[in-house]
Amino acid sequence: MAEKITIFDTTLRDGEQSAGAGLSWDEKLEIARQLERLGVDVIEAGFPASSPGNLATVQQITREIRSPVIAALARCVPGDIDAARDALKDAAKPRIHVFISSSDIHLTHQLRTSPEEMMDQAIQSVERAKQYSDDVEFSPMDATRTDWDFIYRLVKAAIDAGATTINIPDTVGYAVPEEFGELIKSVFTNVPNINKAVVSVHCHNDLGLASANSLSAIQNGARQIEVCVNGIGERAGNASLEEVVMAIKTREDLLGFKTGIDTKQIHRTSRLVSDFTGFTIQPNKAIVGLNAFRHESGIHQDAMIKAPITFEIMTPESVGVPGSSLVLGRQSGRHALETRLSELGYEVSKEDMVRVYTAFTDLADKKESVTDRDLEALVSEDRRTTKEEQYVLEHVQALSGAPAVPTATVRITDPEGKEHTSSSVGTGPVDAVYQAISEIVTVSNRLVEYRVEAVTEGLDSMADVTIRIEGDGTTYVGRGADTDIVVASARAYVDALNRLIAVKNRATSVIKDSGK
Repeated sequence: MAEKITIFDTTLRDGEQSAGAGLSWDEKLEIARQLERLGVDVIEAGFPASSPGNLATVQQITREIRSPVIAALARCVPGDIDAARDALKDAAKPRIHVFISSSDIHLTHQLRTSPEEMMDQAIQSVERAKQYSDDVEFSPMDATRTDWDFIYRLVKAAIDAGATTINIPDTVGYAVPEEFGELIKSVFTNVPNINKAVVSVHCHNDLGLASANSLSAIQNGARQIEVCVNGIGERAGNASLEEVVMAIKTREDLLGFKTGIDTKQIHRTSRLVSDFTGFTIQPNKAIVGLNAFRHESGIHQDAMIKAPITFEIMTPESVGVPGSSLVLGRQSGRHALETRLSELGYEVSKEDMVRVYTAFTDLADKKESVTDRDLEALVSEDRRTTKEEQYVLEHVQALSGAPAVPTATVRITDPEGKEHTSSSVGTGPVDAVYQAISEIVTVSNRLVEYRVEAVTEGLDSMADVTIRIEGDGTTYVGRGADTDIVVASARAYVDALNRLIAVKNRATSVIKDSGK
């Protein structure tokens, strides 16, 4: 019988550290819910010591998410470990994950300490964490550029101090599969008490080898893999959850392992994370990319018609992509829409369905047919525009052309339900709309990125606009979709402003609650 590999998801911690990927509290909680549906074994919910808001978010997740282990990250610093303890106090299955740099490069240039001092700090930290939780994970950061003999001594000491999981991270994506597999194998050979802990790996993708290194690790004894949805994370990202999981499932004949992941939830999870982070998925991305199950070549198409197995080693349905094609249009009823959304993995309440169906009929009046991608955009847009205590874009009208001066008028409802109208000019229609919105929502910010993509093919495609604004040194993402690019741009800007305001309000609330 195949041995199970533990899937440790760090989308909410390392994934959120992707530049420009800021997530709101509600978005983190919704992702955590979806990760629970997906069946991950461990959710690393955050780094509590980094901010009061991060601590409160982890607490919120632990109160609702009960099936997976909930891990909180902490440096080998007493205050960090105590913050992790506070964040996990309501967790059904808490884990404290402590880490410290181990390579000479990091010890010399970052910590500026000796290996002996670092080891003492690591041991004391594991012992402190063990007082608060029986489940303690220890990571020697930059392990792949650390002297192997030192890794053995450090790992042995951490296990003696109480660590139950030992994570060997390729922090900078430096290793190649054969080398990394040999390191993992050598840990089992040279650490006498290694049988008292689970060996984990955390691979970064700087050389594009994170998933390959993770698979090499399990072939050499690792039994926990740390991953992110869509492979997001610091710099080039982390090992991709969908790649690692589907490789294990597809090549069980070779690898001999399994996971507890419900792979039919992969597509939905991927789209949710993409929507919330604002990171679009490249078309040729393995497993979840738009082209992952598309066949252009005539030779391929001919073979696919005869037998899909000729060019597909997995089915679209196996990762939650519906294989059937149900064309929706203006004559389609609510039941047809509900059926297709269910097939796409969306659970839409009756109340939400009223709004989504109205948006669907409006879109169907503008387009000959409504695609799955259009439906995903509609659900995402509804999710973004139904949050409480936010500004709501009610009306947008823009005028542009040559030699006309671009002009825009917007009407917005504030969180108290009052309507505000503003008109402005700009260098173009989008700029004019943004100037008008800024006159109503007076929050200091700077636009740092503006990106527009077609949701589907054709001139009648919906536009999906992603923007990033910077306020108080933090970046906030906003997204909007509509068949009109200007309207989509306006929705994206209002979405970003609402996120900025929500974070400020939450931060103020946390400070008040803590009595500071």
